[in-house]
Amino acid sequence: MALATFKDLVIDAIDAPRLGEFWAAVLGLEATTLDDGDLLLSGPTDAHAVWVNRVPEPVTVKQRVHLDVHAHSVDDVLALGATPADLESFAWKVLRDPEGGELCVFPRDEVPSYRLYEVVVDCHDPRRIATWWGDAFGVTAQHGDGYSWLERLPGAPFESLVFVPVPEPKTVKNRVHWDVTVGDLGLLTGDGATVLREQDDVIGWTVLADPEGNEFCAFTP
Repeated sequence: MALATFKDLVIDAIDAPRLGEFWAAVLGLEATTLDDGDLLLSGPTDAHAVWVNRVPEPVTVKQRVHLDVHAHSVDDVLALGATPADLESFAWKVLRDPEGGELCVFPRDEVPSYRLYEVVVDCHDPRRIATWWGDAFGVTAQHGDGYSWLERLPGAPFESLVFVPVPEPKTVKNRVHWDVTVGDLGLLTGDGATVLREQDDVIGWTVLADPEGNEFCAFTP
């Protein structure tokens, strides 16, 4: 039984309009500026939403969560404001968004209108954390070649959630995270999630961390 369902994505930004317009163009979404200065990127369903939220802190370390995207070419993404990070080491191309956050571009002959391919998470123990999220989402984690992944998350408009091993520990708040909808928050905390901030008069959701410290927000109906 699933404990949670995917709701949407959130990206932190120093300059929300600039970064939001970049990601809207990269992903094939429509950007709307909100009254508080944040941006909402919207698509065909609510689950396509990406919230671009203003934060005071800049990128200081490699992002532990990043997005993989489809594109006709790397040049298309560079023309939108990305800069090269590593164009030689992999079958895909590693770029940086206008604020320095990593993204990976997978050139395709045919590109869908919505271009998010995967969400990728750096972690200490891919098998353990993928299994934890698989249990949370009600899907079976798959494992191979040292990394793990979840496919076909109910309601998620991208192909997979991928967990890859890295040697470095988590040291700062993730600048990319996902939100979930839950019926019973206690089932998540009972399974190993940690509450970082309770719902209060300022926020209408609960901020949690998974067993490796990755932040996510839980919304109750």
